Amino acid sequence: MLEPKRLYLIVALILFPTATVLADDDPATLFDFRKPDAANQWQSVNDGVMGGVSDGRFRITDQGIMEFFGTLSLENNGGFASVRSKAKALELKDGDVIVARIRGDGRDYYFNLQVPTRRIAFSYRASFKTKADEWQEIKVPLKEFQATSFGRPVRVAGPVEADKVNSIGFLLADKKAGPFKLEVEWIKVVRAAADE
Repeated sequence: MLEPKRLYLIVALILFPTATVLADDDPATLFDFRKPDAANQWQSVNDGVMGGVSDGRFRITDQGIMEFFGTLSLENNGGFASVRSKAKALELKDGDVIVARIRGDGRDYYFNLQVPTRRIAFSYRASFKTKADEWQEIKVPLKEFQATSFGRPVRVAGPVEADKVNSIGFLLADKKAGPFKLEVEWIKVVRAAADE
């Protein structure tokens, strides 16, 4: 029979590599809205910057949920409302997958990624559909984000450079005037495998 110390060592050696692999599969939290300073890290940006009159706002509930809500208007060439994190290094890597737990209103929204650029109204977008009043986990690989400016594709921009992303957010621009609400419990990233 093995001594207890040797048995523990053998078990640890067998389990240690498995624990390491599992840790790599665990999503890393980018934004947790239960933190006291969560609201200070976000801002609304609406079509008022172009003369529109959409009203998009956000708040953090007592339950630690970010609510992005308001009224989309198509007047004055408007038609979008957004909320985004304030600029900071997000330390994303090629091959990463953005994951968010959301509850929507049945409308189509976009994930928005911002990078430093001189282009006007430029971001990388990926659309997702919501189910009314149903919690969902939305997963979008970075490679699926498309460069846009004023909502139009910018094909010459190339794919998003993960290490330059400094803001993430949500945008509504479905050309349907009226009230909206998107709730976000958290935003995480599933890291790319080391060999990708």
